[in-house]
Amino acid sequence: MLWRVMIVVGCLVLGWSGLSCADEPVVLDVRTEPSGGVKATATILFPVEPAIIRQLLTDYAHWPELFDVRMRMAEIREQDGKVFTDIRIDHALLPGERRLLSETRTLPTGELLTELKGGDFKQYRRFWKLIPIDGGAHTRAEFELVVEIDMMVPDWIVAAAMRRDLETHFRIVREKALAQQELQSGRSQ
Repeated sequence: MLWRVMIVVGCLVLGWSGLSCADEPVVLDVRTEPSGGVKATATILFPVEPAIIRQLLTDYAHWPELFDVRMRMAEIREQDGKVFTDIRIDHALLPGERRLLSETRTLPTGELLTELKGGDFKQYRRFWKLIPIDGGAHTRAEFELVVEIDMMVPDWIVAAAMRRDLETHFRIVREKALAQQELQSGRSQ
């Protein structure tokens, strides 16, 4: 009899933990890579349609507003369906301003891919896949980021800072998306 109770309790505990993970707005994993750098993967649930998230992620002039890190856009240039950005980042973890030259393009399948073109990084690759859910009213975003800074900062320190920065970034994107949705629904009434 006792073993039956233990099985039922075990199923309930496992069932509840699985349910809570599925309902989380952000599932984030950040780890150091054996070959160098830090890799973050996340699944984020946004309570707005994918078009709003895409609009925020491709509004390059306002990218600094999506982060809680001091940064500025030194240059934004669109050419042949690609957007080249020159971003200057002033992060508390790093002395001085770091330069990130990158190219963002929308893949034929709709994903957004940003790759390193130069600056103070050895690696930088960011990928967003926006998936409509609930009949297109909400978005499940799959996110991947690989970063390696071209300086002597241990990857484990970068990983800790990246986790905190990404949690804040996803929260800000969510807040701005909800505000944008509110603005759009106010216009349509």
